[in-house]
Amino acid sequence: MKIDELFDIEYPKTLAYSWLTPDENGINFVSAQEKDNGIVGRVQEESGIKVYPAGCITVPLKGSVLMAHLQPERCYVAHQIGVLIPKKEMSLTEKLFYVTCIRSHSYKYNYGRQADRTLGELEVPLAKDMMPDLHCTPLSTRNTATTISFDTNTWRWFQLGGDEGLFDIRKGQRLTSDDQKDGDTPYIGAIDSNNGVTNYIGQNPIHEGSTISLSYNGSVGEAYYQPVPYWATDDVNALYLRDEYGTLTPAIGLFVCTVLKHDKYRYSYGRKWTLDNMNDTMVKLPATPEGKPDWQYMENYIKSLPYGDRL
Repeated sequence: MKIDELFDIEYPKTLAYSWLTPDENGINFVSAQEKDNGIVGRVQEESGIKVYPAGCITVPLKGSVLMAHLQPERCYVAHQIGVLIPKKEMSLTEKLFYVTCIRSHSYKYNYGRQADRTLGELEVPLAKDMMPDLHCTPLSTRNTATTISFDTNTWRWFQLGGDEGLFDIRKGQRLTSDDQKDGDTPYIGAIDSNNGVTNYIGQNPIHEGSTISLSYNGSVGEAYYQPVPYWATDDVNALYLRDEYGTLTPAIGLFVCTVLKHDKYRYSYGRKWTLDNMNDTMVKLPATPEGKPDWQYMENYIKSLPYGDRL
């Protein structure tokens, strides 16, 4: 069945995030980016600009072509995006199914071949025929907003790697697509999505779980906590917390990854985050009165955030 048989499709008028006033309590602004559900920020709501309803599906027609997102809240939508509104009532599960179907067509498009007004012609299977017994329960959290103070003025600088560093940094290993076997081992590449996972392979892992993968080439500076053993490509280094600091828990890993990502602006395709540079990198982290990294604070802070109680 074609998309335009299932959804009414609207094409927003020209609208840019920079034209509006940022407001952390405002309405979501959806762009054509692939990350963060397409949301670049919140803005003040203004009269005369169409607000799209919660539950609509946004589909970039240029940029990250066909990287569809289900919008959980009312939103403004930039131009060059198609907005899908179901002709009939659909469950959350059905909408997510169609988001996945639309994304599966993305390989047909690129920077030189945009989707434009062909979105409605895409063929997708009917959800009710493909998943009659599938049910989706939305994630829940007991946390609303953290009550833990966040004052970076009390943090201290620590060396990331090297003999005096927090982490033992180890290189990945190149494995061509032709040599990859089918299997269950996560293959981590230098990408900025999907926790770095580009494939699942049959080779044995070369890195342990409870470590951080950090790309120094490609999408430089993308850091992800890896919960299970994995294989990292040669564009990615693995960060092992030194034994004297204990185990890198998921919460601490997420905290450190967020800090590391703030450093990625320093690097690019032409300026790699080489192993030597990575070892010498200084990172600012919460510290105890004794001047040691305050791992317990990091753990508690992440777990106090919305959905942090699910870790």
